[in-house]
Amino acid sequence: MKPTGNTILVTGGGSGIGAALAQRLHDAGNTVIVAGRQLEALQRACAGRAGMHAVALDIDSAAAIDAFAAGLVAAHPALNVVLNNAGIMRFEALDTRRDLADAEATITTNLLGPIRLTNALVDHLAAQPDAALINVTSGLAFVPLLSTPTYNATKAAMHSYTIALREVLKGKVEVIELAPPAVQTGLTPGQESRPGYMPLAEFIDEVMALLSRQPTPPEILVERVRFLRDAEAEGRFDATVKQLNAFASQARTGQG
Repeated sequence: MKPTGNTILVTGGGSGIGAALAQRLHDAGNTVIVAGRQLEALQRACAGRAGMHAVALDIDSAAAIDAFAAGLVAAHPALNVVLNNAGIMRFEALDTRRDLADAEATITTNLLGPIRLTNALVDHLAAQPDAALINVTSGLAFVPLLSTPTYNATKAAMHSYTIALREVLKGKVEVIELAPPAVQTGLTPGQESRPGYMPLAEFIDEVMALLSRQPTPPEILVERVRFLRDAEAEGRFDATVKQLNAFASQARTGQG
């Protein structure tokens, strides 16, 4: 990925990883468009930054995505990088019958959203020089957190989908996967200051350093996520499932 001089769309750009990464990409000399449901949050992320733009987007609506993509390309014809970051994480219990609204919302936002947006923009991207598509997955794509089963499944699906995109778009669009570990953001209640989670600024520093490498790695993996990414290859998958879930339980309850 070219480090500067891009026009970049970041979904879920009003808070957390999306806002922080959008601001750092802007600092690096890129034009950045942040998109998401909450226009006020997007505008705060852009405050005082010429060359950063906020556009509302309902990532759950197929019609809204098509209209957004058409308007985006018209307003920013130089768009050449899309960062699919928007996502939600919901806790679910699998051991009893339940309302599946959270599971269905997670699939719509985390899986259908980026698939639909990529579909709406792929022809435009393929015609641009130095085009890149970055899909944000998760370390939980590789080792599941038992309390967030649908979230894990959507991220595992996006990992597989990204591999397919990378091969099909080879020579046209550079396809990159960004798989974060547990980071201190507002993804779940209390996560911004949860002990043992990676500080957001530290995570963004490491991500930016990896993105600046030439050639850019196809998977952007900070050191703290390799414990999950490499678990199966290193023959410790079952033990890592236990370790991850014990750590997460202790972190959420303040024990240990």
